Amino acid sequence: MPETPVSLRSPSSWLASSLARAVLILSVGASLLLTGCSGAPANPNPRADVPLQTVSVDLPRYMGRWYVIANIPYFAERDFVGSRAEWFLREDGRIDDHFYGRKNGFDQPESHYQFVDTVVPGSGGGLWRVRLFWPIYVSQLTLYVDPDYRYTLLGYPDKSLGWIFSRDPVMDDATYHELLARFDAMGYDTSRFRRVPQLANQLGQPGFASPGQDDRPSGGAKGE
Repeated sequence: MPETPVSLRSPSSWLASSLARAVLILSVGASLLLTGCSGAPANPNPRADVPLQTVSVDLPRYMGRWYVIANIPYFAERDFVGSRAEWFLREDGRIDDHFYGRKNGFDQPESHYQFVDTVVPGSGGGLWRVRLFWPIYVSQLTLYVDPDYRYTLLGYPDKSLGWIFSRDPVMDDATYHELLARFDAMGYDTSRFRRVPQLANQLGQPGFASPGQDDRPSGGAKGE
């Protein structure tokens, strides 16, 4: 049924809708602040205080589909499987940023979220401001991309968040640990990374996050 125009809604219905949206925005905003300020444990890496450096990227070549191979779990992507990002360069120079994934299992419907990213001038295409919703923006740093644009590493300035993306949904262990080593050299606590299942048979495997599973580090090998 088509949505009732605002002008025809009752005052009580309009107020309830506005309050619900305000609560949603405040809740997500508070979660972002907690993630950035107090949600991350102390980083034991001796290079933890070394500032991250972005790399230049060829934006048209960088666009397209990227699978989320691993990340540091946080509220927005926790319990998602089969996650991927799809980027499209707009005529105005901004980027349409689409996230797809299945919350709580492969048998669940695919969710889709869309954001708009702005490339920071002078960054060589390596620093983006991602608009989650007005007026909330976050910084996304491109920390590494291989010469063939098959893999990329993304980060957050305080190293509380990080992602490994690949053009293919499956990554061999050797490549995965090689990319984790790059994060380690940048000062990340790589024990916090968890692989994101892209196939159902990866659920429950060592090093992989699973919906509903405690994803805190257990003290084992870095990145498992």
